[in-house]
Amino acid sequence: MATRAQGACVNPTPGAAVPALVQQVRAAFAEGGVLARAAEHYRPRQGQIDMAEAVARTIADGGALVVEAGTGVGKTFSYLVPALLSGERVLVSTATKTLQDQLFGRDLPRLRDALGLALRAALLKGRGSYLCLHRMRQAGQTLAREETAAWRMLTAVQHWATATRTGDLAELAGLDERSPITPLVSSTRENCLGSDCPDVQACHVYRARREAMAADVVVVNHHLFFADLAVRESGMAELLPTVRVAIFDEAHQLNETGVQFLGQQLGTGQLLDFVRDALATVGPLAGGLVDWQAELEPVERSARDLRMLAGPAAPGTRLRWLGLAPEGLDASEWAETLQALAAALQRLCGWLEGVVAMSPDLARLHARAAALAERVAQFAAVGADGVVRWVDVGLQLRLVEAPLSIGTAVHAQLLQQPGRSCVFTSATLGDDPGLRWFTEPCGLEQAEILRVDSPFDYARQAALYVPRSLPKPADAAHGGAVAALVADAAMRLGGRTLVLTTTLRALRSIGQALQAQLQGQIEVLVQGQMARQRILDRFREGGQGGAAGCVLVASASFWEGVDVPGDALQLVVIDKLPFPPPNDPLVEARAQQIELAGGSAFKEYFLAEAAVALKQGAGRLIRRESDRGVLVVGDARLVQMGYGKRLRAALPPMRQLQDEAEFLQALDDLVATRPSTTDRPWA
Repeated sequence: MATRAQGACVNPTPGAAVPALVQQVRAAFAEGGVLARAAEHYRPRQGQIDMAEAVARTIADGGALVVEAGTGVGKTFSYLVPALLSGERVLVSTATKTLQDQLFGRDLPRLRDALGLALRAALLKGRGSYLCLHRMRQAGQTLAREETAAWRMLTAVQHWATATRTGDLAELAGLDERSPITPLVSSTRENCLGSDCPDVQACHVYRARREAMAADVVVVNHHLFFADLAVRESGMAELLPTVRVAIFDEAHQLNETGVQFLGQQLGTGQLLDFVRDALATVGPLAGGLVDWQAELEPVERSARDLRMLAGPAAPGTRLRWLGLAPEGLDASEWAETLQALAAALQRLCGWLEGVVAMSPDLARLHARAAALAERVAQFAAVGADGVVRWVDVGLQLRLVEAPLSIGTAVHAQLLQQPGRSCVFTSATLGDDPGLRWFTEPCGLEQAEILRVDSPFDYARQAALYVPRSLPKPADAAHGGAVAALVADAAMRLGGRTLVLTTTLRALRSIGQALQAQLQGQIEVLVQGQMARQRILDRFREGGQGGAAGCVLVASASFWEGVDVPGDALQLVVIDKLPFPPPNDPLVEARAQQIELAGGSAFKEYFLAEAAVALKQGAGRLIRRESDRGVLVVGDARLVQMGYGKRLRAALPPMRQLQDEAEFLQALDDLVATRPSTTDRPWA
């Protein structure tokens, strides 16, 4: 079922002429249409057609459309078909590079061929995703052969570099984004030499941008889009004005992504990368003029001192920053360290200024040092009005200053151009008819709203169980009780269980407890113990070795974008209600903003955030019309508190299991109706 809410882009009146593009879309999605002929298993779905027609009307008339399309609607085809048939220049932005590759490598070619269109498509990523030939050569000159693993990977990169056309590092199997080689063979805005680079004619980044400017459809990601709005660096500044149709898939991530890039950031890792690059550059080019090691050492020392000030805080911690120093840190030590860092960078700028004429590399180093010195000075001063500051603590320290929302930027960059059509879509955009959780921070209150329900029969396919006997979520025994419940259920199901935790602490405690309880019987995978894609592949395969199944314990990014169809996943367990942490500086600032305006932060923000997150986590369970499974939420507040009704309403309409006996029977039913192992491709 599809429901609409009217904003500035109103629905067509009865009897109004149907735009030609809408008629083309209807024909494409009809029984026996081009999509049916191109895809063996295609069948018309009303929700998918409703969304496609709404997108077509928006493209024909201009304006903004926000679509929440439930799992299984087929939203990708719903926006791509009208976009391709329109003949307009189209920009499609996705949440991640993985989705970007899938869209460009699979969905676009299939539809282009099915529709018989001669369209040029281009894939555009951030410069860090592409091989930099100049830096690859530098790495070969400076990397010690004694660093065996790194040297072996660099050799693989050099061999691949002779054959690749795109230079997209994602093509190179075995090169993980976290590899220490990746930053050595790719460039950043700070260290790119631009037109002064000796390899500019063969530059993969520039080639990708040229192809994007010549393409009919350009596929980007949200990070690249907002990074360009912030620094005008990726080529989007030239591309965006030529685009009449902009589509944002997985749009629920837009605000958080935009906030990251539209503010200011300074990381100790960024400073250490600068020192590393400087040492690799100045030696061969200006080694005898200055004791560069001595000049760079204060920058490195100050960066490490800055990290040490935060102490042994757990990774992922955010420190509020309301005054001159972050919460819990000594203000005088913080100020002294920033001053020492600024002085070291300014002194280095003076030395580099004297050698900039010797090489483009040295000129770029000087510009980087000056930019870093300016950023340090900015963070040493009091923050501006209308922004929030905090410090992210991990292996490195990241200083962040950000706006509370992206509405102003979205309106200025996307909505002000006359005639432009913008479509924003996701499976989860809010829990009210106006989707205010998404539209308000994104400045889209006047957009047309369309909600398209999932075609899945959740009452038949899925069940919800909320155990009343678990300790309260704040109780120290809660994590152990959740682990015990999961261990018993996983033994009954033979694994096939995904545990989603709301905190990293719960991730560790539940993961360790399960590994101890299920050792030698069922493999327990814990996020962080291997690369994300590898851990997902292992889970889909049902584990390895002599294990009788597999359990995955994960947090954060695994709440969304995880697609495990079939009986490889039949139980999703959410440890507790996913309310945002009230002491998070960004959360706190947004809550204060609502309260000052006379609203209720709990109802308007905390409940809305929890509803959306709960909806995203529950969406991992049923991915196909043949899937069946159980969702467990280990938090009795969902059924005992008054606000639980709103949260339950945000979930798919699953049948509710009343007690443990019904829960165990549901698990047994899943086992009894499961296809035989010979029918399972992963078995």
